[in-house]
This record gives sequence, structure tokens and C-alpha cells, in this order.
Amino acid sequence: MAMYTVRNPKQALTNAVIAYIVFRQTLKMVKRVSIYGLSSTLSLLWKQVAGVVLRHVRRAPGTGVVVQRNISKIVKDIEDSMTVAVPGESKYLTVPEQGMSDDEILAILKRRQNEAGIDWQNGRASGAVYHGGEELVRLTNEAYAMYNLTNPLHPGVFPGLRRIEAEVVRMVLDLYNGDDECCGTTTSGGTESIIMAVRSHVVWGRDVRGINNANIVVPVTAHAAFDKAAEYFGIGITHIPVDPHTQKVDLNAMRRAIDSDTVLIVGSSATFPHGVADDLASLSKMAIKYKVGFHVDSCLGSFIMPFLKEAGFPEVVCDFRLPGVTSISCDTHKYGFAPKGTSVVMYRNKKMRHYQYFTICTWPGGIYASPTIAGSRSGAVIAGCWAAMTKMGRNGYLQQCKDIVSCRISIQKGIEQIPELYVVGEPSSTVVAFSSHEPVGIYGVMDEMKKRGWDLSPLQYPPALHLACTRLTVPVAGEFLRDLGDSVAQVRASPESYCKGAQAIYGFASTVPDTTIIDEVAQGFIDALYAA
Repeated sequence: MAMYTVRNPKQALTNAVIAYIVFRQTLKMVKRVSIYGLSSTLSLLWKQVAGVVLRHVRRAPGTGVVVQRNISKIVKDIEDSMTVAVPGESKYLTVPEQGMSDDEILAILKRRQNEAGIDWQNGRASGAVYHGGEELVRLTNEAYAMYNLTNPLHPGVFPGLRRIEAEVVRMVLDLYNGDDECCGTTTSGGTESIIMAVRSHVVWGRDVRGINNANIVVPVTAHAAFDKAAEYFGIGITHIPVDPHTQKVDLNAMRRAIDSDTVLIVGSSATFPHGVADDLASLSKMAIKYKVGFHVDSCLGSFIMPFLKEAGFPEVVCDFRLPGVTSISCDTHKYGFAPKGTSVVMYRNKKMRHYQYFTICTWPGGIYASPTIAGSRSGAVIAGCWAAMTKMGRNGYLQQCKDIVSCRISIQKGIEQIPELYVVGEPSSTVVAFSSHEPVGIYGVMDEMKKRGWDLSPLQYPPALHLACTRLTVPVAGEFLRDLGDSVAQVRASPESYCKGAQAIYGFASTVPDTTIIDEVAQGFIDALYAA
């Protein structure tokens, strides 16, 4: 072998490279099997191979044209459904030559506010609108208007706003049992809070541990914002399966996925799909053992989870009492009832928060520093958030926790009484997810509920629906269960009639191996949002 290597250095180098590649791929395959099991790994591999083949087929003359034509038709149908002309309503595609009167502007806004849609005011929407009551809305609107022109980028101009923002962060830290060392910032929402937490841990990994190819390990049920962060920062992300019964993350699989480049593991309190809290205490111990960061995503749990015990429900410890927790995200604009566009990301200490910041001292415009993605930010939403929190008070949030979680439990019990349905996972907060037994298709149930005016959130893997209960859901829980029972009966009577609509869309999405097809449709949907 030595003679061969000396006489054929190019061949030896080629062999070494091939051996290295084979070794690396073998290690990846072994790790994947250890996380997902042999059967799931082979299934994932088959989907990847089939997806590659299908993408090549799409590029072939003739076949690709037909597929693209069908995609374009779907996208066009989506756009047409969103851009239906409103009788008597003008379009404003250029700035008017002459300014319009106040009355005219407000009349147009009022008409557009009342365009036909889901009756969210009467609790017909899943989540979406987190309403704290008319009195609170009037107060937050007044606070919003008062601070409409303010910008926290300029604390010297708006020192009172600086105090308001700092107090918002401190109040949320108090709810999550943060000590004097704990800290945080406000953000524009849960997605930005999560992105900022990921950035902090990526920079921490590079600065403290010398990790240049960072990865994060998240439950498959973790919010898609973690995937967005991984794509934005060009880092690896490993999705961990969940227990099919509880929908909590598989701790053994999570443990096997952590490697020397892992900077962060994630747990939810509670998950968006099923309202389930992961085993956060075990994840905390795991983070300490492997010396990685641990983020608790409590964007949805927000102002519900901290009050569960006091409200008489099983407690979920999801805060800084867990020693392994390094960051937490909490949406104030959900069950905190603040105006949309406010969230808080919290850290164990200031050093960790510093990794979130961006600073540059060589810019000709001066020394520049900002805490989050945005530079200029709206002071109005921060003032509205402060007003909501101080108006509600702990007693107000405690009562809302009692009412809304009790509503979820009532609806859950009602669902469990419908033989064709079953609850997915073990919900612990305000969300209940449910699926159906054959021959009843759950997406057919969604279509029937939509006919009755309900807007439910469709889930996949497994197929299901979920309802995020809010203050507006409480008085209509009985109505929801009645309509749900009627919808199930309708689908059961003629299951073959529901092969179109949501069933067709989500059935196709879950089976097609080439996910770029679904990506194109999703991109077309977003394009349609901006079609005037």
C-alpha cells in the first residue's frame, strides 16, 4: 500500500477524499438512525431521494411545463380569491394628487375594517385576536395615540419611553421568576424574540466555545421561527421527534442529537400545534450536563403559564427557577393583551444579552448600537403594552387564566365525547388539538366548521385541527361544541364528498416528496397578499 501511495499520489489523494466523505456520511447516517430510528430514517431517506428524482423530472421538457402550469393555476386561484373586487370601492395605487379629507379617509378605513370575514368579535377565530375587553382596548388605543411619534432609538429625546420599556421587561421577568441578574429586551413579536435568542447563542458559541459551525436542536413541534433563524444565520438545525401520545419531545433522541457544535436546545411552554409543555425540567438538566444553552419558548404560554398553579391547575415550571434555562421568549401581545407587535426575550444574565446586540463604532454616521433587528421602533406599541399590563394587574391576569384554561378544558371534554374525534397530545394551556378516526376526515370537518363561521387552524404530521381559546371563546364554547358535533355528523354521512378543499391541499402537502412544489404555492400565497 505504501508503494502504491508513493507511486500514485493523485490516486491516493482521491482515495483519501472518498474515504473521508464516506466516513462523514456514515457518521451522519448513524446519528440519524440513533435519533429517528431505522424505519423513520429510511422513510426520510426515501422522501429525499424521491424529491430529488421529482425535481429532475420537473426540469424535463414537457413534464416540467405541465407541473408548472398546475402550480401557476393554484397560485392564480389563490390570488383571485384574495383580490375580489369590492363593489363601489376604489383602488389607490398612486398617491392622490390632492389630499383627501379626514372624513373620507376614515369612511374608507371603516368600510375596509368591516369587509366580510370571520366573526372574530364573537369568538369564531382560533387565537388571532387576543382581546382584553373593550375598556382595555380603549385605554391601550389612547396610550398608543399618546406615544404615536415616539421612538426608543432616541432615549435622549424620549426618556419617559425608555423607563416604560425597561419596566415592561422587568415586569415580565418578575412573572418568570427572574432575579436581579436576569434581563431582557422588547421585540416586535415572538418570531423576533426567538431569532434574537438564537443569535445570542450562536455568537456565544463562537466567542466562548470557538464553534464556527453551530447547530441547534429543537422538537419537531417547536415554532417555525427556529427554522427561520437557522436559515437566516446559516446554521444547522436538528428536529427531534415527539412522543406520539403526549406530543412531548423525545428526551433520549434529544440527548443523542447534541454534539460538540450544538449551542442551543429548545423546549416549548406550550407548543403552538397542540398546546403541550415539553419536559422542561429534564431539558434543563440536559443543558447543564452538555454545557449548551436552553431556550424556553413561552410565546404562546405567555401570561397563562405563570398563573396556572395559583389558578388551581397543574403547574408547569417554565421559568428561571430551572437552572439550565439561559433564555425565554414571552409574547405580551397574546395573553398579555398588549397591542400587536410586542414581545419580550429574557436572558439569564447581561453577558448573554450582549450577544444579541449589534454595535459598530467605525460608521461615519457615528457610533451605532441597537438591541434587536430593527433600528427605529414604535414607542406606541410599547406604551400600549405597559398600559395593558398595569391595567390588568396580577389579579386580572389570574382571572383570565382561570376563565380561558377552564374554557379549554370544557371544550376538550366535549371533544372527547364525540366518538369520531380524539384529542392530540396532553394539552396544558389554552390550546386543544384534535383529529378524527376514519372514515371521517379531519380536514372535511374543518371545511364544515368554516361553513358555520368558525376559523380553525389546520395541523399536519399528524393531520389535526386546533383551537386556541381566548377571552372571546369563553362565552361561545357550547356553541362551538354543538357546531363541531354537527360538522362531524355531516362528514360521517358522506365522507367521499370531502376530497376537495382543505383535504386536497393538506393531503397533497403531506404526501408529495418534492417540497419545493409546496414552497412555490406558499410563496404564491404571500405574493397574493401584496396584490393590489
